[in-house]
Amino acid sequence: MLCPFLNKGRFNVPNFSFSYSTHHDIPPKVLELYKGIKMRDRYHLAKSITLVESIRKDHKIQSQQLLSLILDAQHENTKETGNFTSTFRIGLSGPPGVGKSTFIERFGMHILSQGHRVAVLAVDPSSVKTGGSILGDKTRMPELSRQDDAYVRPSASHGTLGGVARNTNEAMILCEAAGHDVCLVETVGVGQSETMVAEMVDMFVLMVPPAGGDEIQGLKKGIVEISDLIIVNKSDGIFANAAREAMTEYTSALKYLHPRTSFWSPQVIKVSAKTNSGLVEAWELMQDYYNIMKSSGELFKKRGEQRKLWMWRQITSELLDRLGSDKEIKNLVDKLEQKVFNGEMTSGVAADYVVDTFTHKYSITETN
Repeated sequence: MLCPFLNKGRFNVPNFSFSYSTHHDIPPKVLELYKGIKMRDRYHLAKSITLVESIRKDHKIQSQQLLSLILDAQHENTKETGNFTSTFRIGLSGPPGVGKSTFIERFGMHILSQGHRVAVLAVDPSSVKTGGSILGDKTRMPELSRQDDAYVRPSASHGTLGGVARNTNEAMILCEAAGHDVCLVETVGVGQSETMVAEMVDMFVLMVPPAGGDEIQGLKKGIVEISDLIIVNKSDGIFANAAREAMTEYTSALKYLHPRTSFWSPQVIKVSAKTNSGLVEAWELMQDYYNIMKSSGELFKKRGEQRKLWMWRQITSELLDRLGSDKEIKNLVDKLEQKVFNGEMTSGVAADYVVDTFTHKYSITETN
């Protein structure tokens, strides 16, 4: 059953107001990007995401200024209206070849037809090692990427997986500020990327192929445990029987897993992106999840816990960056690594020595 505000075809995207007098020290470039985002300008949105992806120190400062403007406006809107502003963040994962690209394009077009504005972002673990991006490429979603109310963005092509995930997390905030009330975050089903995506979205959806038996056993238990909805894709033609079998087996497997929240039990649904079968039902299930989580207060709590988690992730990342950029510490680490390698020192002792040296050095710097 859908909530009244969902029947209007749009999640709760606020009409932000902004007082320039309170941010007189903000650079003109940042203010221009902010105004462009408020006007839902695709060019300024793209430039803003590029800014948050940059590793340059001055760009990092500017990106944080921009994000602060957006969050301040969001906070003011919440105080004025008394309404917790939230869009719908959906994570989508699955093994290569499961049909995520086709599904996202067809699914995205369906959501657009309901009056929503859709953003598609990507977390691509391969980009960390290869310097390229295989996900989010607009050529995979030509029809969706041409729509005025849709925005498709590839993954950042540099940095650590944590850095790429952080960029995606901040890109979501920018897309939402630009009026995209549904954000689809796509990741390939490998490594730690699924967990990181699950930690930044409201609902995590696992897409699986129409297969049973050994194929199901081969899927990591962890990714099934963090899934709020399992979609068996390609449920048509010669795969119809296999899809039914897979649906039965996943439904049975979920009975033995403890739900992550008492308000929702993960479900399994068959879909064929090729024939558009099951897309309406999948969207209705997702909306049901959203409505239940929001009305129960779980969504507000979940978003808050995620923000705290990402704060600590970013603290860790920033400290590692500072350790790596300090020449004295880097030379020390090189020596200690050799001692650890030779078995002359434990990793724990070496780590304590590095941290103590670093904190002592900067405590002296501060007192001077």
